[in-house]
Amino acid sequence: MAERKPEWPEVGDLVIATIETVTDYGAYAKLDEFSRRGLLHVSEISSARIRNVRDFVRENQKMVLKVLHVDVEKGHINLSLRRVTKRERIEKIKSWKKDRKADALLREVAEKLGLTVDEVYQKAGAPLDEKYGLYEGFEKLVKDGAEVLTKLDVPEDMAKVFAQVAEERIRVKMVKVHGTIELHCMKQNGVNCIQDAFTAAKKSEKAKDAKIQFYVIAAPKYSVEVAAENWKRAEEILQKVGQAVVTNVTKAGGEGSFKRDK
Repeated sequence: MAERKPEWPEVGDLVIATIETVTDYGAYAKLDEFSRRGLLHVSEISSARIRNVRDFVRENQKMVLKVLHVDVEKGHINLSLRRVTKRERIEKIKSWKKDRKADALLREVAEKLGLTVDEVYQKAGAPLDEKYGLYEGFEKLVKDGAEVLTKLDVPEDMAKVFAQVAEERIRVKMVKVHGTIELHCMKQNGVNCIQDAFTAAKKSEKAKDAKIQFYVIAAPKYSVEVAAENWKRAEEILQKVGQAVVTNVTKAGGEGSFKRDK
């Protein structure tokens, strides 16, 4: 999206580049995010001695490079490979992949609405991008629905299409934690008492950002599984649900205990 990116990179930027031409003195690379070309001089390829440039870079290879110098008037961009750390490379590739996914999602939204991608970005993508980051905003739409955008004054019909596309195309990774609940209720309606305890606990901790499941291990033992977007949230809900089940059974005249599985 041209609206989201400046026309030229800045010194110090990390860029995704495709090697186009390899020479004895280095390589020319196309900056994929800017549609510009830059020079990767042999002295900036590696700190080790280089006998053959093609031992380090080759045509059509994608690389993460660092911008050393930009001359807008002359159209020159100098790049470096050796100054990019492993961590920087990993983080840049991750960010670049998210940007590509976000652009693909925007194109799909635009197609469904019958608008141009630029129109969709200006009306809804820009506020979402500014508030959360564009791809992260799509992830939030999966969790919280269209209201993420309506709260940013985006028309409801457009917000619903964004949410629909997000739900269809994004799978938010969840972490799972487990616990074991042991319950006893000797009353005549003991089975119903236990069932009601589980139902009430699940309703009390119902959350859009988590999924709660109960399983029978072998009465009187039951397993509770909580899936959430991060460990802290999953642990929080697990403890609340486990204790709520025990409390509900105790109030009904039974007894129980909850333990977090290791």
